[in-house]
This record gives sequence, structure tokens and C-alpha cells, in this order.
Amino acid sequence: MPNPAPPSASSSVASPRLLDQVRARARYLHYSFSTEKAYVYWIRFFIRWHKLKHPRDMGSAEVEAFLSMLAIQRNVSTSTHNQALSALLFLYREVLNMQLPWMDNIRRPTYTKRIPSVLTREEVAALLAAMEGDIAIVAQLLYGTGMRLMEGLRLRVKDVDFERNAIIIREAKGSKDRVVMLPRSLAGPLRKQMQAAHALWMSDRAAGKAGVEVPHALESKYPQIGSTWGWFWLFPSPTFATDPATGVVRRHHLFEDRLKRALRKAITATGIQKRVSAHTLRHSFATHLLQAGTDIRTVQELLGHSDVSTTMIYTHVLKIAAGGTASPLDWLAPIAPPPQPPRCEEAVVAYDISSSKQLRHTDHAANHDEQQGHQQDHLGALRQAPHIAPRAARAPLVLVEQRLQLTCIDSAPQTSAIRARVKPLLVFEPHHPLESEEAQTVRVEGTPELAAFV
Repeated sequence: MPNPAPPSASSSVASPRLLDQVRARARYLHYSFSTEKAYVYWIRFFIRWHKLKHPRDMGSAEVEAFLSMLAIQRNVSTSTHNQALSALLFLYREVLNMQLPWMDNIRRPTYTKRIPSVLTREEVAALLAAMEGDIAIVAQLLYGTGMRLMEGLRLRVKDVDFERNAIIIREAKGSKDRVVMLPRSLAGPLRKQMQAAHALWMSDRAAGKAGVEVPHALESKYPQIGSTWGWFWLFPSPTFATDPATGVVRRHHLFEDRLKRALRKAITATGIQKRVSAHTLRHSFATHLLQAGTDIRTVQELLGHSDVSTTMIYTHVLKIAAGGTASPLDWLAPIAPPPQPPRCEEAVVAYDISSSKQLRHTDHAANHDEQQGHQQDHLGALRQAPHIAPRAARAPLVLVEQRLQLTCIDSAPQTSAIRARVKPLLVFEPHHPLESEEAQTVRVEGTPELAAFV
């Protein structure tokens, strides 16, 4: 009998899970940890949405159906749609090693450039004044240097040069390094922050804790490099956490959500109505530099943009913020305000109790004594009227007055006054006899019936 063939290496070693392969490939290509998490999330979502069907058994129809669901049912943004598509292409090309023709035919949604939200200098000053602690220094650093959020949080002690007033940003977006200015007003607060970080570093060394995370496996070449003071975080976290890549418990930098929470509180305190995030401070940095006359190439280098067209977006903001283009409305002659309708005064109308004819119309501003004299004359004439009932004649007469509230309407410019017609009022006999036989006046407050507009 022939000897059986030895088992192959592929059969003796179980293949890793698909998501573990995704993580391993992303780390091999030196993708950032946030990109790795995003790709794993979308690939897991894609597989579960197709009821745990393996990606090898799916193709263009399944990918397009998944992307259509995101765009139509979930109504995701263009950037989120592109991120999900990039994750699926990474899965097929880099993990499964499948180069299929349909991959090049999938259309990406068109990215729409938006005008960034920019704060004024006064708004930035109020926002930063409403923050406190080490997170306030981070916010000042983002606005003072134009850093991205993670670039500021990942600063090392060795990258801050107080002698040259410069800060070196390592492995920024696109794995590029750049140099930015160190704001002179931040030199003092940064030195104090460095002293507080040094106290934490000393306590970690005394407790025998592991050093901070260092890139590119430098720790394997220099085992103690993570424990040196120069590589320590400028903004260390007050607590320890487990490194997701190695599983080692060590001290990391400040958590990025701390700045987001602090910004929300500061926005509420200052009453700023604009949409503000950590990246808004970077936008404001670039806009204010251009507004001060800084060359756009310099701003491009400070921001770390590969193409100047990316930096050009701030010139559009600058034209609006600085008032570079005048509105044609400002060229016109001053527009006179519309004429205001005349002020209507309050009037008093008295009515005859017998014939309901108007006896007297007096303006509210007329002399009060003169009005009382006219009322007495009218009452004497009314007592002699033959058509008054006997009982009503024996009882004290009551003269009923209607006080008119004439109010001009502002919403109708063509209306200059209001003519009011008041329904006649009848004389009534009081429930209780009056102490004096002299006629008395009862005022009835109300709004007249509007007859016509003039």
C-alpha cells in the first residue's frame, strides 16, 4: 500500500475568520485604527444584511442592493455611502483577492462640496472662554495651529519645540508630517500642561505600568522607548485602558469625545447658533489667516493639504465673511419708510333714550366739565319727553354711553382711518333705586362694529 500523503499546511491550520482577515490586512497596509473599525463595521453589516451569506457567493447585484438600501432606506450622506463602498471594495480586492470586472463599473455618488461653518473672532473668543481645564488647551491648540482633532490629542512631548515656537505633527492624514507654529499665548499653558503630564509619567514609572503605544513596532527594537519621557502624551488620559491592537493595559491620550462634550456645553453657554465641531476651529483658523492677508500657499502647508484646490474653499468663505462683494441693494438710494397710519383716539358717543338718535359726539381729549354740562342739558330735555312711560319717567333716567375704541390697522397701509357704526343702545331701569334723582351715566366698554374702511 502506498503511504498516505502528509496533510497540507492549509488543512492542518484552520483559516482565520473573515473579519480577522480584514483586521490583519488593514494593519499590514498601515491603515489607521479608525479606518479599520469602519471597514469591519460595514463588512459585518453587509454580510448580516444578506443573511450571513459569504461574500464569495455574492457579486455585483448584492453589492448594489446593499448600497441602494443605504441611500434610499437609511438616507445616508454621500461620505457615508462612499465609505461603505470603499469597505466592500477593500474586502474583495485586498482580503479575498478577487478582481472582478463589475468592481470598476460601480458608480460612486458625487461628492458635494459644502461651505464650511466658520466662527467670527468674537465667537471663537467667547467659545474658548467658556471652556476650562486641559480640554480648553486642546481647543485653543486646534484653533491656534489648524490641527485636526486626533493630531492634537496624539501630540508627544518631544514634538513641542518651545525654542523655535514650532510643533511637529507626526503621521497626520495620509501618513504625512508637517510643522505648524506654536502660538506664543499658549507657551505658558502648554508648559503647565507638560508639568501635569510629567507627574502622571512619574507615577506610571513608579507603579511599573507599561509605556505608551509607539508606532511601527519601535518597541520591539527599543523595548523601553514607550516608557521614555519624550514619547509620553502631551495630553494623557487620567485612566488606563486596554490597547485594542495588543491587549496591553496602558495609558492612552485623552478620549476624543471629551472635546465634543465640552464644545456642546460651551455652545449652550455662549448661545452660538452655528453648527460647531472640533473641525470648525480648523476652518476658522484658515479663514482668519486668509482674512489677515496670509498667502494661500502658506495656509495650504499649515493645513497639510496636498492640493491647493482644497484650500481654495476658504476663499469663498472669506469673500462672504469679509464683505468682499457688495450687494446691489446697497447701491440703491435710501428707501423711505412707508407712511404710518394716523393714530386714532378714543371717542365717546351718547344716545337719546327715546329716539336712539345720536345726541352728542365728543372726543376723548375734550374738556370733562363741558361734557358734564351738555349731559345735564340732554337729561332735562329727555325728562320732558311725552312718550316716556310713566314708571320710567318716575325712575331716575340712565344715560347709556358707548366708549369706542378706534384702532388703526398697521397691516393695511392703504387704510388711514376706520369709520365705526355703533348699534343704538336702549335705556334700562336699574334694579335698585338710585340715591339721587339726577340722571347718571353708565359707561359700557366695547369694540364697535366696523362698517367700512377708508
